[in-house]
Amino acid sequence: MITEKITVLDHGVRLVGILERAAKKQGPLVIVLHGFTSAKDRSHTVAACEAMREAEFATLRFDLYGHGESGGEFRAHTLDKWISNTLAMIDYAEGLDFVTEIWLSGHSQGGLTAALAAGKEPARVKGLILRAPAFMIPRCAREGNMLGVRFNPDRIPEAFPTIKGLTLEAGYVRSAQAIHVEEAIDAFPGPVLLLHGEADDVVPLRDVAAAAERYRNCRLELIPGETHHFDRAPERMKAVIRSWLEQQTGKVR
Repeated sequence: MITEKITVLDHGVRLVGILERAAKKQGPLVIVLHGFTSAKDRSHTVAACEAMREAEFATLRFDLYGHGESGGEFRAHTLDKWISNTLAMIDYAEGLDFVTEIWLSGHSQGGLTAALAAGKEPARVKGLILRAPAFMIPRCAREGNMLGVRFNPDRIPEAFPTIKGLTLEAGYVRSAQAIHVEEAIDAFPGPVLLLHGEADDVVPLRDVAAAAERYRNCRLELIPGETHHFDRAPERMKAVIRSWLEQQTGKVR
């Protein structure tokens, strides 16, 4: 396997990623997005990438704006910036001579971002693998209730506390309020795999189930006893991803 650390610039912001692929082999590539306050090297993201490579897909996992090794301040990150980061990675991947098609995957806020990016550029994305996608973020922003913090959605505070002692600026909420997930779902015709843990206490199942009904070509896989971070049964998660991708490419074992 070839492993390479790569750097991509998006509007002057440095994005750092890890590209992993089989040696001297052309094929599909999955661009993988982490979640809110997470990073590219978290164990469940690495495990998901392993399953993709076992299905003969190359992977490119990267740190998004304000996270991990990439540039930007956490407090200034927004969904719009993350979408822009994702499109910059698609631009990069399209220039790789071994890539035959591009897929997107993401966890939680990264899953939402992948879905939004695919809705913007459906012709450039073959399919989606979304783990506990946080489809509820725009709705919660409009309702004035995010991450346990309540506020007047018409008078957003300039900064407010969030998890892990971190702070977000008002731009995060304003960006989310303007997003309508249904539009992105309706714009994407490709195959979609949604994975959700039945013990997930972060992302409501109702939002994920509604998305599964709305997508034109979607499979929803509920994993019994699994948490938001897929840390109880990673092998089950990996098996679902691997099997589904093999079905998409006709390489069922």
